[in-house]
Amino acid sequence: MSLGLDSRVYIVTAGSRGLGFAGAKFLVEQGAHVVVAARDEQVLANSIKELGGHERAVGLASDLTDPATAERLTAAAIARFGRLDGCLISSGGPPAGSAMNVTDDEWRTAFESVFLGPLRVAKAAAAAMEPHPGDVSGTCGSIVFVLSTSARVPLPSMAISNGIRPGLAAAVKDLADSLGQRGIRVNGLMPGRIATDRVFALDARNGSPERTRIKAEAGIPLGRYGEPEEFAKAAGFLLSPMASYITGAVIPVDGGSTPAW
Repeated sequence: MSLGLDSRVYIVTAGSRGLGFAGAKFLVEQGAHVVVAARDEQVLANSIKELGGHERAVGLASDLTDPATAERLTAAAIARFGRLDGCLISSGGPPAGSAMNVTDDEWRTAFESVFLGPLRVAKAAAAAMEPHPGDVSGTCGSIVFVLSTSARVPLPSMAISNGIRPGLAAAVKDLADSLGQRGIRVNGLMPGRIATDRVFALDARNGSPERTRIKAEAGIPLGRYGEPEEFAKAAGFLLSPMASYITGAVIPVDGGSTPAW
């Protein structure tokens, strides 16, 4: 079944690796074009090649802490592909640590990159979106924030994520309410333990990553870590016109590990 993503254009931040890259790859496989933002120019260049080159994807070396990044990404999408239909907004995960030992500078940097930077991208993208010629639902575009299950349940030794993600999840609903009249949908995804380098690095903090994974999988109802491609399919669905009546939702992609409210 086609998701109707062919010829649509999306911004993907933190898109050169991990969940962002998986999302960009799925979008391209479904026929979309992507503007990918990431900080590391060489990794970004390699990712653009994997995505099919400049016919399908454009890379923009950028940092979400830079206030100019949001407008640059939007302008790049319009200049290269002629329109913008949405964005998948991810950011590098904040450093681990308890509320007693993370520094003020770490909090400030994380707020810029995890909260304020993504919010700027969403606002700039929304201002540039127009109805797609193939849409009959009245939907103008779709914005998906990549959050974390810490938006709902605090994670051990992840004080910054625990402090910032819930606020961004609330901002998802606020944006959805504000932009709904224009037909722009806004949703969030809360990935749990997905098999990315970021998760493996966090596992390694506790000694043997293999033992950490076995212990973690015992608490996941599906009994395993998720694959980046599984997350990407959920993101692609929410970005697509197939999800035309879903907005203001924050949805876990975690194998059932997050307790219900």
